[in-house]
Amino acid sequence: MDQRVSLTPEFTADCREALEADVCARIARNAVTSSGVRAAARDAEVAALATTTFVIQLEQGEITDQKRSGRCWMFASLNTMRYRIMKKLGIKTFELSQAYPLFWDKYERANWFFENIIATAGEELTSREVAYLLADPLCDGGQWDMFRSLVKKYGVVPKEAMPETVCSSNTGDMNKYLTRYLRAGAKRLRDALAAAATADEARAVKQELMEGVYRMLAICLGEPPASFEVRIRDEKNELKASGTYTPQQFFAEFVDMNLDDYVSIISAPTADKPYLRSYTVKYLGNVVEDGTVRYVNLPIDALKRVAVAQLKDGLPVWFGSDVDQGFLSADGVLDPAALDVDTLFGLPIETGLDKAARLDYGESVMTHAMTLQGVNLNEAGVPTRWRIENSWSDEHGKKGYDVASDAWFDEYVYQVVVDKKYLTDEELAAYEAEPTVLAPWDPMGTLAC
Repeated sequence: MDQRVSLTPEFTADCREALEADVCARIARNAVTSSGVRAAARDAEVAALATTTFVIQLEQGEITDQKRSGRCWMFASLNTMRYRIMKKLGIKTFELSQAYPLFWDKYERANWFFENIIATAGEELTSREVAYLLADPLCDGGQWDMFRSLVKKYGVVPKEAMPETVCSSNTGDMNKYLTRYLRAGAKRLRDALAAAATADEARAVKQELMEGVYRMLAICLGEPPASFEVRIRDEKNELKASGTYTPQQFFAEFVDMNLDDYVSIISAPTADKPYLRSYTVKYLGNVVEDGTVRYVNLPIDALKRVAVAQLKDGLPVWFGSDVDQGFLSADGVLDPAALDVDTLFGLPIETGLDKAARLDYGESVMTHAMTLQGVNLNEAGVPTRWRIENSWSDEHGKKGYDVASDAWFDEYVYQVVVDKKYLTDEELAAYEAEPTVLAPWDPMGTLAC
């Protein structure tokens, strides 16, 4: 029985009368209509608390810039790796190519997509899972486990070995036409299988399609190098590295990182995801032979503990968060108290949902990956503020860095990646246990971009 109630003119008149009688609402209206919500809600005292000096502070190279692309997860990952190269060679700055993993991610993700289309060929086109696969098969976003898969297979290269192109810096058109090509390929595959094509025949079609993907990527990004010359000098012009390397050899010698030692930890305080359990997400991945992602869900204090431990050992930490929440971008400040939106509107807007409810009701998910490069601790060793390296150029925030309060970490950080040695035996056992498979549209399957 339909019991929906319409809005009446009388109710609207009451709303208007209540607003006109509220002096604070009129002042807020004048402020917001003149300067916008964030400027009017900005708390200057909170913004002033964001220090630029930290007890534990790692020194990174020049700030990178992902420009108009959703490659934050790649930039954050490469920023943790270039830090190791700089430390190893004793140089002040260095940059790895971000166009190189972009090429291989699009290439591998196209194959991942076609394989999933083949696997779901027996389902109706209108099924939720097929609709999910077709919705956004080739976006820029990703997660740490997907980057690890790329590096294990393809290695890394210096930026000069595969520089940026117009299409890597602004991926919109490339993604648009690649996606259109993939959807047409999906139709070809489904039609072939519906007409009783064998698995071998279907994969022959896929092979032809993948040749087209490679062609489009090479035209947009250039071909990735199979090998390259390396000449790296320090600020004194001393030659620190020289030779010819494959991408895999370069990673092994200069990054020198056991990728399988690094694990993803999430903090999702929702009823459907008990802590100390392992999780994966159906259809989430890129390199077929490396499988899907895996996390262990732990309370937020555990994420802080392991992040601080790795920072104390002199290594940055990849993390994923909902960056737009409590964010004063121009100030480079992340703090729930930085924007007093509830007082501005006189309504429980930001306080209306807790962290679990924000996940359950679609208000918040991981949207952006960055690296932790420092932390302040109080006398009890408890974090108070975090130093964050972003990938939005040195014109953003505090010369490319942001400062987050610990309260913001509590509310809007969802994932960190650390060496598994920082986990307790119980936490590591939970990570290594058979994972629960989450639905493709679960909030923990959101891609950072």
